[in-house]
Amino acid sequence: MKRDILSIQDLSAAELHQVVDQAIRLKALRNAGSDHALPRKHTLGMIFEKASTRTRISFEVGMFELGGHALFLNPNDMQLGRGEEVRDTARVLSRYLSLIMIRSYRHETAVELATHASIPVINGLSDREHPCQILADIMTMKEEFKTTEGLRVAYIGDSNNVCNSLLLAAPMAGYEMAVASPDGYLPKEEILTEADHVGARYEVCTTPEEAVSGADVIYTDTWVSMGSEGERDKRICEFAGFTVNDTLMEKAADHAKVMHCLPAHRGEEISAAVMDGSSSLIWNQAENRLHAQKALIMMLLE
Repeated sequence: MKRDILSIQDLSAAELHQVVDQAIRLKALRNAGSDHALPRKHTLGMIFEKASTRTRISFEVGMFELGGHALFLNPNDMQLGRGEEVRDTARVLSRYLSLIMIRSYRHETAVELATHASIPVINGLSDREHPCQILADIMTMKEEFKTTEGLRVAYIGDSNNVCNSLLLAAPMAGYEMAVASPDGYLPKEEILTEADHVGARYEVCTTPEEAVSGADVIYTDTWVSMGSEGERDKRICEFAGFTVNDTLMEKAADHAKVMHCLPAHRGEEISAAVMDGSSSLIWNQAENRLHAQKALIMMLLE
């Protein structure tokens, strides 16, 4: 039976830990120069409605290292760009490929694609969630702290798709969350309701200082996501005081580490000193997209 990973909640807690542990093993094999290709060749179709650096490169390299092949599919170069229905594209691609990854503006597009595809569909990012990023994040935290159980993760900034997936993954990974966002940018009620339903431990804070108090991990993301560039000036003003800088870091635990899913804008959501400093896990986090996605692909193809 085919599996789709459109939400981090499409994995059980056991599966999430299985993927993360496998990713750590794959990273060690890669670093040792050991071959870890799958026993047969597979093909991945990658549909990109949104531009990408890490998602595209990590999936392409990952499929190559697993002994398969990845195809970059720009909707404007496909019949999707000329009005072909998503369900028809899904049915055709299912006859050619082993699995599909889609990076879409609307979560509903990924859901429709998965509904009509007979092969696994992976959400490489949508406006609702970013499950591949969170697998890499949990892997990064586990590498640094040996376990994610009992960690306090403070998310500072725009409560976007990354924040949503972090919240929904919290009970599976065992960490608690504190979210601090300006008014109008807090997590949506439907996400908080779902977080309550799955047993997430979290608090919504009124200031970044409150959120980072005692935090093991401080996480931030760009204030101006793709699709909201027209709001840039407005957002820069409204997010004043939410920069992760040395002053804010002093409010966290002495051992606190910083994460950012990239791309970053130094001087806005994060200072250059923090991003490039000794507390940063950002580059490990970016690399771990490769290993976590390979582990996820292996699970789906098995």
